[in-house]
This record gives sequence, structure tokens and C-alpha cells, in this order.
Amino acid sequence: MAASRPVTIAALGIAQILGWGTSFYFPAVLAPPISADTGWSLAWVVSGTSIGLLVAGLIAPRVGSIIEARGGRPVLAVSSLLYAAGLLCIGLAPSLPVYLLGWVVLGGGMGTGLYDAVFAALGKLYGRDARTPITNLTLFGGFASTVCWPLSAFLAESFGWRNACLIYAALHIVISLPLQMAVMPPLSSAKAEDAGDDAGGAVAQSSFAPLSHERLVLVLLALVLTISAGIGSIVVVHLMIFLQARGADFALAVTLGTLFGPAQVGARFVERLFGTRYHPIWTMAVSCGLMLVGLALLLGSFPLLALTILIYGGGYGIMWIARGTLPLALFGPERYATLMGRFAFPSLIVQALAPSAGALLIEQRGADAAMAVLTAFAALNVVLIAVLWGLCRPSVRG
Repeated sequence: MAASRPVTIAALGIAQILGWGTSFYFPAVLAPPISADTGWSLAWVVSGTSIGLLVAGLIAPRVGSIIEARGGRPVLAVSSLLYAAGLLCIGLAPSLPVYLLGWVVLGGGMGTGLYDAVFAALGKLYGRDARTPITNLTLFGGFASTVCWPLSAFLAESFGWRNACLIYAALHIVISLPLQMAVMPPLSSAKAEDAGDDAGGAVAQSSFAPLSHERLVLVLLALVLTISAGIGSIVVVHLMIFLQARGADFALAVTLGTLFGPAQVGARFVERLFGTRYHPIWTMAVSCGLMLVGLALLLGSFPLLALTILIYGGGYGIMWIARGTLPLALFGPERYATLMGRFAFPSLIVQALAPSAGALLIEQRGADAAMAVLTAFAALNVVLIAVLWGLCRPSVRG
């Protein structure tokens, strides 16, 4: 018998906190002590995240296909093992090349265990009803930095950064792996349960009406998701620089930056309360609009920087919900896992490369120019989502 949805989401949510905290958010706290202890360049140490994202992007289409064919259970099991192996390699690395090799392995864990893969697994498990579980999962993910940044700092200070990596590797094995295996049923069991609960479920899913101009819709949605992810990765990495360019000293910039996480979680909570009343395309539209407004206010030197962060952070937070729910609503559950893998491919590649591109732009043209470019891309995204809405209008209600 499958676990209840609240138990399933809680278990997967804990794994998401640990997954994000030991990959995407890893360098924020641990990169400086790694660089100081080893003498490796800080830039090379931080580049591990880009390597991981590149690997995750390259394997994403294959991961989606595997989830479509076999369900999420084997993929999530592999993710925990890859996380553990990657962190073990990083923690024991005697040289920079071995450290970077650890990030290649860790990237495999990211590609099989972060949002895109888990969204696909939930879509395979719950079908059209996956919207609420996806939204609830992102509420957990929003606390990854809140939990893991102070935990990483404590572990590094108390035991050293190498032992911190080894402890995190162990946590993936003793916490994430058993939790995910306990709540993700084998594909055959999930299908049998679906058949028992609703004999017409398979028929209902297979009769999902195809969209007109489907190829164009796919391209537009991929562009929107990729641009949003690229903007987000640049802002997350360079937010302190942008805030200081607007007159905030370092201490104030750090304080303002702490609002980013709560803004994401708060917006996701609002989406959780009201999201089922409207089509996910409106979630994506609001996300694009809020990100544009936040960046425009930052570019225009709006004096209330805290409000700017809250607006932008809220838009970025619900972008991840739309990323998981909009493809499901537009294309149905049958192809969802495969499509999520395809959407993840360009998005993760851009996420990996965008921070370096942003740093180069800041270095050569200044923070103002970088903010102007980001604002222009955010405006383009608003136009693209409007076009997408126009193409999908016959199937969008509410």
C-alpha cells in the first residue's frame, strides 16, 4: 500500500532540503574554508556548482525517459547514492581535479534528485492530481538554504569541511535514501493502485486533448522556463553586488539578502492556498511579471530595497511551481516525465553558464549594465508568456 500524500511529500521534501543544501547551496558556506585549507582558487572551488549543473542538464532528457518508463523509485534511489558518492569524493579529494570529479558525480545526483526529476516522478505517480503535491514539495525546498547554510557552518567549524562533506554523504544514505524508497512505490504497484482506485483513470489520461500549434507551444514554454532559470541563477549569485551598487553596504546587503528565502516561501504558500482556482499559466504569468517588476525597481534605484527583494523573490519562488505544474496542465500526464527531462536540459545548462556570463558582464560593463540586461530578458519573458497564453487560450479556463 502506497504512503499517503502528506507523508510522501514530507519524505521527499526532507530529501529536497538535503539535496539542494549539499549541491546548489553548497559553495556559499563551504567554498571559503575549502579554498583557505587547500590553496585552491576560490573561483575553481565555486565552479563545482556549474559543473554539477552542466552534468545534470546533459542527463536530464534521459532521466525523464527513465522515469516515464520505470517510475521515480529507481531514479530517486540512484540520486541518493550519487549524492553520497560525490560528497565522499569531494571530502576525500587530495587535489583539485579529484574535487572537480566529485562534482561530476554530484551533478548526477542533482540531475536525478532535484526538482525536475522529482516533479516528473510525482507526475508519474499522481497524474493530473500532481499539482498540489508539486506545490507542497516546493515549500520544503524553499527552506534548503535556511537549514543547510547554518548547518554547514556548524559542521565546518566543529569538524572541518572534509568531515562536513562525509557527514552529508552519510545523511543521504541514512535519511534520504530510506525515506524516498519508503514512499515511492514501484511502477507496477502504482499502476495497480491507480487501476483499483479509478478504473477509468487510464482512459481519462490517454484522452488528454492535444494542443493546436503544439510544437510552437513547446518551444515557447522551453524559452520561458530557460530564461527564468537563467535570470534566477545570475541574481542568486550576484545579488550582493547588485544591492551594493544601489548604495547598500555589505552588512545591509547581507541582511536584505536574507529576505529572499522567506519571499519565495511566502509566495509559494499563497499559491498553495489559491492555486487550484486557476490555470497554472497564470502562475507563470504572475511569476514573470513579478520578476520583471523587481528587476525594474532595482535598475531604477527604487529606495525601498526590501520591497524590491520581496517582489522579485516572490516571483522567482512561484516560478518553480509553474515549472512543474504548467507542462502537466498543457500536455497531460502521459508524456509529462519525458517532457520535464527535455525542458530541464536547456534550463540547467543555462543555469550553469549564466553566473559566469553575469560576472563577465559586471566586470566589463558594470552592475548597472548587468541589471539592464536582466530586466530586458525579464521583459522578453513577459511577452513570451503572453504569446503562449494566446496560443493556449482555448484550453485555459479560469
